[in-house]
Amino acid sequence: MTITAPSPAPLTGTPDTLRSGRLAAWVPWALLGASLIAMLAVFLVMAGAAGGDLNYGGWLVSAALVYLIVIYVTSAIVEGARKAVDRLVTGVVSSAFLIAMVPLVSVAWTVLVNGIARMDILFFSSSMRNVVGEGGGALHAIVGTILITAAAAVISIPIGLMTSVYLVEYGEGKRLARGITFLVDVMTGIPSIVAGLFAYALFALFFGPGIRMGFMGSVALSVLMIPVVVRSSEEMLRLVPNELREASYALGVPKWLTVVKVVMPTAIAGITTGIMLSISRVIGETAPLLITAGFTDSMNYDLFSGRMQTLPVFTYTQYANQGIPPEAYLDRAWAAALTLILIVMVLNLAARLVAKIFSPKTGR
Repeated sequence: MTITAPSPAPLTGTPDTLRSGRLAAWVPWALLGASLIAMLAVFLVMAGAAGGDLNYGGWLVSAALVYLIVIYVTSAIVEGARKAVDRLVTGVVSSAFLIAMVPLVSVAWTVLVNGIARMDILFFSSSMRNVVGEGGGALHAIVGTILITAAAAVISIPIGLMTSVYLVEYGEGKRLARGITFLVDVMTGIPSIVAGLFAYALFALFFGPGIRMGFMGSVALSVLMIPVVVRSSEEMLRLVPNELREASYALGVPKWLTVVKVVMPTAIAGITTGIMLSISRVIGETAPLLITAGFTDSMNYDLFSGRMQTLPVFTYTQYANQGIPPEAYLDRAWAAALTLILIVMVLNLAARLVAKIFSPKTGR
C-alpha cells in the first residue's frame, strides 16, 4: 500500500516583494517621492541659511540624481545587476525626456500668458496703418504670412516630391542621383539669411536694387523648404515595400502609374508630415523676409507688388521699435507670436486629418 504525502497548501496573501526577486510597481514611485521630499528639505534649509529663494532647478536635478542612485542600488540588491542597469537606463532616458520638455513647455506657457491679453477682435480685424501707441492689429501680417507661405509651398512641394520620386524610383545608383543627394544635403544646412540674399540678388538682376515684394519672400522660403521636403519624402518612399511595386508590375501596370497609384498613396501619411515639418520650418523665419518682403503697416494682398508684412517680422519690429507706451508694442509682439504658434498647430492638425483620410485602409 502506497502512502502519498499530502501536497503543500498554496501560499496565500501578498508575496514579499523584497524577497521574491522583483520590486513592486509602487516601489520606484515611492523612491522618487522620497528623493523629492528629501532634497526639498535640504534645499529649503540651504535657502533659509542663505536668506534667498528656493532653487527649483537645483532641487529637481539633485532629486533626479539621488533617485537614480537609490533605484539602482535597491534594484541591484533585490533584482540583480541586469535589472538594475535596465532601471537605471530607463530613469536616465525619462529624465532626458523631461529635461527636453522643460524649454518647450516654458516657451509655450510664456507666450500664452503674455499673448492672450491682446487676442481680441481688434487684433484680428485691423492693421497698423496710422496707429501710434495703443490699438491696432496684425491682420496685414497674418494675411502676408499665409500668402507668402502658401506661395512657397506651391513652389516647393511639387519640386520636392518629384525630386524624391526620381531619387527613389528612377535614379538608384546613377551619378546624377548622387549629385542631387549631395546638393540637397548641402542645402539643408544653408543659413536662412543666405536664402534671403539669394532671392534678393536674383530679383535685383531683373528689377534693380531696392526691390521688395511678397513673392521674393516666397522664393527665399522655398529654398529652405525644398531640401526638407526632398529628404522627408525620400525616406517615406523608401519605406514602401518592394513587394507592392512588384505586384503592380506583375499585373502589367506601368511604372509611372505604379508610383502614382501604389507608392504615393502608401507613403502619403509620412509625406504629409514631412511637408508640414517643412512649412513649420519656414513659417517663422524673419531674416530672409526682412530682406525680401520688407515690412509695412498697411494691407497688401498682391504678392507681386510692394512690401508685405509677415508675423515674424511684425513680432520683431514691434519688439525692437517700441514706442509710447511700450506695453502696447510688447503686447502686440506677444500676441503675434501666439498667433503664429496657433497657425502652425492648425496646419499640423490639418495634415493629420489629410493623412488619415487619404492613407490606405488596412481593414476590409
